[in-house]
Parts: sequence; C-alpha cells; structure tokens
Amino acid sequence: MHLFPSHFSIGPVRIAPATVLAPMAGVTDTVFRRFIRNLDGCGLIMTEFTSSHGVSALLHSRKPTKTLKYLAFEPEEHPISAQLFGADPAVMAEAARVCQDLDFDVLDINFGCPVNKVVKCNGGSGLLRDLPLVEKLLREVRSAITIPFTMKYRAGWNDSELVTVRMAQLAEDCGLQAIALHPRTREQGYSGKADWSRIAEVKAAVKIPVIGNGDVVTPEDAVRMVRETGCDAVMIGRTASSNPWIFRQIQQYLATGAYDEPTQSDRYEMMRRYYAMLMERDEKDTVGKMKQFATYFTHGVRHGAQLRAAIYHTQEAAAILDLVDEFFQAEPALAQ
Repeated sequence: MHLFPSHFSIGPVRIAPATVLAPMAGVTDTVFRRFIRNLDGCGLIMTEFTSSHGVSALLHSRKPTKTLKYLAFEPEEHPISAQLFGADPAVMAEAARVCQDLDFDVLDINFGCPVNKVVKCNGGSGLLRDLPLVEKLLREVRSAITIPFTMKYRAGWNDSELVTVRMAQLAEDCGLQAIALHPRTREQGYSGKADWSRIAEVKAAVKIPVIGNGDVVTPEDAVRMVRETGCDAVMIGRTASSNPWIFRQIQQYLATGAYDEPTQSDRYEMMRRYYAMLMERDEKDTVGKMKQFATYFTHGVRHGAQLRAAIYHTQEAAAILDLVDEFFQAEPALAQ
C-alpha cells in the first residue's frame, strides 16, 4: 500500500491525496465539485471542459455569458483546475489568461474529448492528428500564463495512429508541469479496455508527473494502476458520478486494507445533500440536474428503478426531494 503516492506536485501546487476528479461535461459543475470536496479524499478537482472561444468572448461582452457559469467556483474548491478546449492558439492563450485572472490554481487543455461536435471543430481528441498545431497551442498558452499548466489527452486517433509518447514529450518540451493520459483512442470512445501499459510508456518517457486515467472503478483498481504503470496520481471520472465515495474509499484502503461500502442510509443522505445543494443554488436547470443525477445516485440502490421513474415524471425540485424522502423512509433498512 505504501507504494501509492501520498501526494504529487503540479509546479508549485501540492496535491494531496494524489487523486484527481476528472473533468466531465454536464457533471463537474461547482455543486458536484463541492459535494466531492466535502466527502474528502480527492486532491484536485477540475471544471467541466469549457470552450476557449466562449471564455475569450467574456472579455468582449458586457453581459454575463453561459460560459461564466462553467468557470464559477467557491473558495473551498481549491486546489482547482480550469479545463479549456479549442484549436485557435491566440484564442486559447486569451482564455487561459482569463482563467488565471479568475484565480484558478491550474490551467488544463483537453486533447481527449471524443464527442463529434467537439472533434469536428478540431477540438479535443481531434487535435491528436495535428501535432504541429498542438505544439503551437501549448507554446502560446505557456507564454501567456504563469500558473501551472497541464493537459489531458488520449492515446491517439486510433490504434494505427498512436501519439501517446510523442504528445507527452511535446508537453514536457513546451513547459507543461503535468499530463493526464486516458489510454483509449478516440476511435474507442469509452468502449473496450483502457490499455494501462500506455501510461507506463509515458511515465518512462518524461520526467514531469503523469496522471493515469481510465477504468478505475474500485480502490483496488487505483492501487493496481499505480503498481502497473508507476503513475504519480490517479484520475477518476465516471465512477465518481455513481460512487462519489470512491476517493474516500481509496484513502481507507491505503490506510487499512479495507474500505466501507455505502449503506442504503448513506445513499439516502448523499441524494438528499446533493439535491439540497442544487436547490440552494437555484439555477434554471435544477430539476434537469436532479433527474440526471437520479440515474447516477440510484446505482446500487434496492428498487432504484422505481425511484428513478418517479423522479423522471416530476417537474418540481421540492416534489423530487419529497419523493426521495418517501422512498428511503419506506425502506426497511432505514427503519432498523
């Protein structure tokens, strides 16, 4: 267990524990990030990936834009990284300066998103086919900001166009202070298996910290990833949506060799707390978020499909919270 790093550093920013919440569109907003932070065990949290063009437009707009919502965060979220995507070096540099001015601890560029609407604009993993443009982006951003600078990327466009090590070396040459690799290709999407040996190849090729990502579902997986790849930290995305305790479980496992599985009561408290935080923030999409997270949070709940169906057919936040109360209070396990 002692081989799992207790911390790592991105430039002068010390991250402890050595775990990272992956940026996820539609998931890692300020409410979810604070929710994860309050559960303990996560070293670094990241924003949803955000359009560099949208951020740049903030400088030229008198009205608040939707992009500003993506970059809103509370002091308790530090250390926090802002993640941008785009393909125009000048725009990306300008957007990076905005993020620095907003007091983010780290700036990250996304070279991993496989979604068509992002890729067709040459963003996300689309840039993996144009390393000269990647280099130009990295150099312009590095010269534009003084805060630590990182990138998250995939192994390549497909298995015959792998750029795993080349991208890592390029990042190091351009002055980035850490990199995160999801070792699937763009063509794979989220199917198949993440090839962790590619993380090990990158770790052997560069001196900057390497963050491993992909297929970490349990604390045992996190430990095994470090053991097999030598990575400096572990990043977790989709698992954290349905099991936000994963980071705390990793800490427990490292300390004792065992970890707590959430009880039905724990899941009730989790849903109630998250929904209450959403309602307190009172955004236009509160009900939509409650329905979205019902899918994640009822994973593993007895008769969870019934609760999900009831929530999907409800249009008011307070009524959804009442449904959650009624459902769990009717469960025998909570009456014990």
